[in-house]
Amino acid sequence: MTHAPTGLRAAVHAAKAHAEKVEQGGGPSGIERQHRHGRLTARERIGRLVDPGSELFEVGLFAAWHMYKEYGGAASAGVVTTVGMVDGRLCMIIANDATVKAGAFFPMTCKKIIRAQVIAERARMPLIYLVDSAGVFLPLQEDVFPDTDDFGRIFRNNAVISAQGIPQIAAIMGNCVAGGGYLPVLCDTLLMTEGSGLYLAGPALVKAAIGQDVESEELGGARMHAEISGTIDFREKDDPACITRLRSVFSANRATKPAPRPPFEPKPASKPASAVYDIFRSEPGQQYDQLELLGCFVDEGTFDEYRGEFGRSLICAYARIGGFPCGIVANQKKLTQKRMPGGKAGPSTGVNMPSVIYDDSADKAARFIMDCNQKRIPIIFLHDTTGFMVGRDSEQGGIIRAGAKMVNAMSNCVVPKISLILNSSYGAGNYAMCGRAFDPFLTLAWPGSKCSVMGAAQAANVLLQIDLAARERKGEKIDEEMRKQLLAAITASYNEQQDILYGAARGWLDRIIDPERTRDELIAALRLAAMVPCEADYRTGVLQT
Repeated sequence: MTHAPTGLRAAVHAAKAHAEKVEQGGGPSGIERQHRHGRLTARERIGRLVDPGSELFEVGLFAAWHMYKEYGGAASAGVVTTVGMVDGRLCMIIANDATVKAGAFFPMTCKKIIRAQVIAERARMPLIYLVDSAGVFLPLQEDVFPDTDDFGRIFRNNAVISAQGIPQIAAIMGNCVAGGGYLPVLCDTLLMTEGSGLYLAGPALVKAAIGQDVESEELGGARMHAEISGTIDFREKDDPACITRLRSVFSANRATKPAPRPPFEPKPASKPASAVYDIFRSEPGQQYDQLELLGCFVDEGTFDEYRGEFGRSLICAYARIGGFPCGIVANQKKLTQKRMPGGKAGPSTGVNMPSVIYDDSADKAARFIMDCNQKRIPIIFLHDTTGFMVGRDSEQGGIIRAGAKMVNAMSNCVVPKISLILNSSYGAGNYAMCGRAFDPFLTLAWPGSKCSVMGAAQAANVLLQIDLAARERKGEKIDEEMRKQLLAAITASYNEQQDILYGAARGWLDRIIDPERTRDELIAALRLAAMVPCEADYRTGVLQT
């Protein structure tokens, strides 16, 4: 009988239940409304578009999770962004979900689409837009319209991506209103179904603006754009016909290569996928051996640990996963020995705490990251860290200098970086392990993992002391019961904010994955990374040596 940490299994079960709900978009009524209009839903369209039997690699499923409650929410930010196989080639598919507020753009909708465009641009991956949107969600227009990560940036990206020669195809299968009309028209090829509408202003706005009475079809219907304005390239009867045409047009495009194949024959991992539950521990104070966990992911016989006897709080290794070579930087989650130079008595021995990055480990990792760039292999960062070591000995040993060296080496990578948050990713440890601010190509996470500036217990006590001091200055008297209530409220709030779903809602990661499918997820990520050109020279800034 296997031992399994109930925390991880419970988190996985909850995440799957949440995902099933999110995938329903606007729910049964929204789906029924879409069908009543003779249109498929976003996920139905994607299902018909991709090659039969191929798997999807969806990005940002939990975007806007529990956000915009005052407006009834916006499941998955009202848009599906996923990598899918079309005609044997990997594409980024962006499909408005008209079951969610008619596909209107919320602030997170813009950020999610921009993130999908960035991934596609880096991998030089074709983009296919399935357009069905009412445009900007007006009650939040000030957070949707103006900034560099808002609505207009999507169209700027359309133009820049086109100039780079990356194919973009758009199919209008419903509404395409106002500024949103620029997205499909900035693409290389444009399809449109009968009954859809493409216009800068709808009939009601035209009436209000210039007093003109005009029908939707005459203003911006598919026939008008096909016969009179010449804006669209293909007019199709309905969604199925449009998707068939789209696949046909895409298959004629030879500007992109077939999906990459691994350069080496894949070998199975040394441990079964289910062993993650036997090895991994998330409970406070519990330890596990990261080397054992890596045995569930890495091709057997390909793991070459770099400086395995030095800087043991970080594991660095060359490996293959599914036949794809990569570098691995992983936090060690158990106590390890540390040998230090000594005087007449010789070297002394110390102990490294689990999950903590020490100065020697950071030095090792910086050198390893540089070598991965020299070898032109992507790097996978496996997070389970509470941050860098603190205290007198650590500061005197140069922890800031060593940490800065690691951050510098990692920041300037020209090879793709893939981050996987297994459990904790706190503070500067998140930065050094290629947190979201450091341009990871992809960020994955296990359910139940946490990301914040520090752990909840430490943060809650700091915040409590600040709150108590402020109350005392106002003359308030705080008894022990009130203190406990304040601490409980602060802890609950902080726990919510450090939960990985909170980060996923705000676009701080791309996918929450099933731990038992980690190897498959990493193979998919490395296949996408193999499409990223690494043509630039690798340089760092000034290193503190």
